[in-house]
Amino acid sequence: MPPTSPRAPSRAGAPSCADPDLLARLAEIGTAAYGGSGTGAEVLYDRHGVLVVRVGDVVVKAHQADREGGPPLARRMRVADGLPELLLPSLGPPLEVAGRTVTVWPYGDPVSPGDLPWEDGARLLADLHNVPLPEDVPPWGRPTRAARLVAELEDGPAAREIRRAFATLPGWIRGEGGTEDAPPGEARRTLVHGDWHLGQMVRAGGGWRLIDIEDLGAGDPAWDLARPAALYSAGVLTPDDWSRFLGAYRAFQGPAVPADGDPWEVLDLPARTLVIQIAATCVKSARRADRPLDGPEQALVDTCSRISSAGSPSRT
Repeated sequence: MPPTSPRAPSRAGAPSCADPDLLARLAEIGTAAYGGSGTGAEVLYDRHGVLVVRVGDVVVKAHQADREGGPPLARRMRVADGLPELLLPSLGPPLEVAGRTVTVWPYGDPVSPGDLPWEDGARLLADLHNVPLPEDVPPWGRPTRAARLVAELEDGPAAREIRRAFATLPGWIRGEGGTEDAPPGEARRTLVHGDWHLGQMVRAGGGWRLIDIEDLGAGDPAWDLARPAALYSAGVLTPDDWSRFLGAYRAFQGPAVPADGDPWEVLDLPARTLVIQIAATCVKSARRADRPLDGPEQALVDTCSRISSAGSPSRT
């Protein structure tokens, strides 16, 4: 999903620059899992080191080479397989293909840009956050991604604004440690998706299911609300859509925010972090494509300026 957009795009027909050998291997795996031949392979996603291919009713995913695989990913997949009403179950254990971790899943229909299921997304998250925490689920460490992306920025006006905003974040997010501003304690730990947005939902098995469980783990559930909160803060997500999402999450008794009152007491830091993280991703993508920032991307950079000036993003 484009990082500046609350919408989930169609994944079909994505242009591919994939390694042809890897693409052929994924197609072979999908064909074997599908139980047929000659079905053809369709690239659904080919960005940021991730390649996703559809073969019939099967989806084969080659994960980023630097993402955590092995036993932690296998544990995450077992947790997902045990919650088929919430998370799309896999079609088998992780595979190793040409030095890459590869997983196989049933195909699900993505969210339509014309009909955004904010309430369904809120329900899935609330139900996930209320699941008893599995004993062997790995911890979630997603905030570290912001530090990596900011560190990779090339110099320029937008990058400088992002770095100034990043400097306002606590040391445990910036990777500097320190006990005076440590992350929330055990009381707020639940099962979290770890990278939620509407592009992480597909319709399968008679309803909506969550996909992409590489970050599934034990953590603070407020971070699962961070992306829509960040986009709302930047003016990219409309107040009506934000109200639909937050109202539904509260109606389904999600534990990430208070049942009433000001949700920003717990959402402010996750939202600020995600504004910075998404802005850094946008600036990197624009630089790579040799193009200027578009309107929503610039809005995120402008929000970084407000963060560095006032310590938190504007929510008006």
